[in-house]
Amino acid sequence: MARKADGGSQSAPRSSVSLNSLRSQIDKIDLQILKLVNDRARLAVEIGKIKQDQAADIFAPAREEEVIQNLLTHNQGPLDPATIRAIYREIMSGSRALQRMLKIAYLGGEFSFSHLAVLERFGQAFESLRVNSISAVFEEVNSRHADIGVVPLENSTDGRVADTLEMFIRLPHIKIVSEIRLRIHHHLLANCDQPEIRRVYSKGNALSQCRSWLAKNLPHAAQHEVSSTADAARLAQSEPGAAAVASRQAAVRYGLRILFENIEDSPYNETRFAVIGSQAVPRSGHDKTALMFKVSHQPGSLVDALSLFKQNKINLTWIESFPARTPKMEYIFFVDFEGHHEDPKVKKTLAALSAQCEMMTVLGSFPVAPVSGD
Repeated sequence: MARKADGGSQSAPRSSVSLNSLRSQIDKIDLQILKLVNDRARLAVEIGKIKQDQAADIFAPAREEEVIQNLLTHNQGPLDPATIRAIYREIMSGSRALQRMLKIAYLGGEFSFSHLAVLERFGQAFESLRVNSISAVFEEVNSRHADIGVVPLENSTDGRVADTLEMFIRLPHIKIVSEIRLRIHHHLLANCDQPEIRRVYSKGNALSQCRSWLAKNLPHAAQHEVSSTADAARLAQSEPGAAAVASRQAAVRYGLRILFENIEDSPYNETRFAVIGSQAVPRSGHDKTALMFKVSHQPGSLVDALSLFKQNKINLTWIESFPARTPKMEYIFFVDFEGHHEDPKVKKTLAALSAQCEMMTVLGSFPVAPVSGD
């Protein structure tokens, strides 16, 4: 190192001085952020008291989406929208918990895909109610043992989730209050090498979404359906020669190796989950409405019903048919579409549709969700 004439060291390099200065500024800003976040939390506590007095729901999806959209409108970067959503997901999660801890029912154990969907939407601060079937999620919400539930509604590879649609028919007063769109990546997990695998465990939908990969790479391994991907990981952990199709997080949780990544047949594999509850959700400004209906078993009845959406310039975003469980071979149709049930043109359409159908039930209006996940 070069020395000054008096024998002392030269001043520290500019980069070191700049780094220390920038870090000092960050430390000061972090303290300001901490204070402001806690100030916000105190206001949330006061809001919680008002909600309690009014017997209002803690989870307010339209208001939460309004807050996020306001932030995204004013965001000038460099943080991207997904990062802003992630930060405020946890701030809102903690604020909800200060008002009252939400109890959320969902299928499977820790790091099942339903659990990952809950984490993606609600953050870390909630009380888990883990059950072994989709019907049990509905029953826990119906009995008010859970505040809300999360159930898979459709998958981009496999389509509808029949168990969910059947439960809406059985419990039509249960409403969709929010939706979650989660990118799904499946991994082959095991503690043995590929040639030793004799059994592959997973939920039926997950096996189906990987059918081509499994047929090509594990043609001699027996496939066994279990209630959730988390259960599959637990079995693969304990049984020699067993593997699981499950999430990356499940591999960590159950101490399994990831032998192969992203084995889903479609690179765009996505599952849409419904958040179910009993409340009516006000407009957020960017909403969908879901309903189910049954038309008379006559030629053109379905076309006449669907033409109402075209006449009122309403865009359908989903349609499924499901057996009506009647003596005759009849169907109940599930649709969702752009707009809120309080919008004038949606009101007009629903009134006309109700008059034309043998049965019609609005399953709820809710904010449109972005695609989430890795």
